Amino acid sequence: MAKHGKKYRSAAEKIEPRPYQLDEAVELVKENASAAFDEGVDIAIRLGVDPRHADQMVRGTVPLPHGTGKTVRVAVFASGEKVKEAEDAGADIVGGEDLAKKVAGGFLDFDAVIATPDMMREVGKLGRVLGPRGLMPNPKVGTVTFDVAEAIEQNKAGKIEFRVDKTGIIHAPFGKASFTAEQLKANADAIIEAVMRAKPASTKGKYVKSVTVSSTMGPGVRVDESSMVVAEV
Repeated sequence: MAKHGKKYRSAAEKIEPRPYQLDEAVELVKENASAAFDEGVDIAIRLGVDPRHADQMVRGTVPLPHGTGKTVRVAVFASGEKVKEAEDAGADIVGGEDLAKKVAGGFLDFDAVIATPDMMREVGKLGRVLGPRGLMPNPKVGTVTFDVAEAIEQNKAGKIEFRVDKTGIIHAPFGKASFTAEQLKANADAIIEAVMRAKPASTKGKYVKSVTVSSTMGPGVRVDESSMVVAEV
């Protein structure tokens, strides 16, 4: 096990071994973020699902009311008139087969990918490159669409995608330590609400098992599920 530094240990000592109300938890995270850079803030939601079964896969997208605090570089795979539409809407990178070849060769200087449906034949070949990084466009989350302008706007404004991993946990960013506690709580509430809405019908027992918030360099703070905006359904 890796040893934690003095700042981490000092921060961990301030956290009591109990779940906190969500507003208290984000205040603690902000207080304990002492790195020389503006630390990101993340939420980890452990779910009572078995992601090995397709009917228990939990995924979706959610626009964060206050964004992520990160500049999102958007790549768009398009052709014809959709190329200009994407450029006018603020896409950072736009291309077709040429862009697919660059990405296949290792070019990954972007944070989100949008594709028009007619380009998925090319983009589909990039599954091994984009898939492991969570960048593969998907119609279910609005990243395979002919309405590229709206998709770009949503991604630039802070729409995030969440997906349960093989251990049953959803990890998602919801801001920066420089955000106010109110902004962080509103963003966390939005993610929790979206995860609750995505609850599979086949789930048995307790759906949300635990919620933890933390900054990039700081210790995790357990959240009392009863303080969350959406009750268990």
